[in-house]
Amino acid sequence: MELLKETALVEAILFLEGEPLDSSGISRISNLSRDLVDKALEKLETRYAGTDSGLELSRIGGAYTISPKRDYWDSLKERYGKKNENRLSRAAMETLSIVAYSQPITRAEVEAIRGVNADNMIRMLLEKNLIREMGKKDIPGKPVQYGTTREFLKIFRLGSIADLPKLDESEAERFELKSDL
Repeated sequence: MELLKETALVEAILFLEGEPLDSSGISRISNLSRDLVDKALEKLETRYAGTDSGLELSRIGGAYTISPKRDYWDSLKERYGKKNENRLSRAAMETLSIVAYSQPITRAEVEAIRGVNADNMIRMLLEKNLIREMGKKDIPGKPVQYGTTREFLKIFRLGSIADLPKLDESEAERFELKSDL
């Protein structure tokens, strides 16, 4: 079975949607079975793996999107990347890194690691949909715990949190919570 039309349909959907879609979402939009969608995604992945393509099928948090190959992103990001107004300050990046590497984590725990108040940074990261509330910690006061979002994975081109760069020993120590929390 060649799946030419099905693969082309799935490719067009991914292109037009612009946001990552899981295979059940693609199936719903295309009216194709999940099995056919999965086979079409495999064909797209193989097609884009060739050196004659500037695109790749990326997996972001269990969903798929078509994006430029990582090899080309450095030469493309200035024109096509997020504009300066969407860039994060050093403090925001530090806070986001702490949440990403230590999630789920409370605001007080972020503050203990950073050594400064994190209210504004947490609020801004929530507004940008880079972090989200993940529940409450089972301690007195039941503080909200935060973790990263699918948008975070998309922006940083990660398939999952497991794809974060590994920290060396001194970096890992910086993200550890002090035992008094």
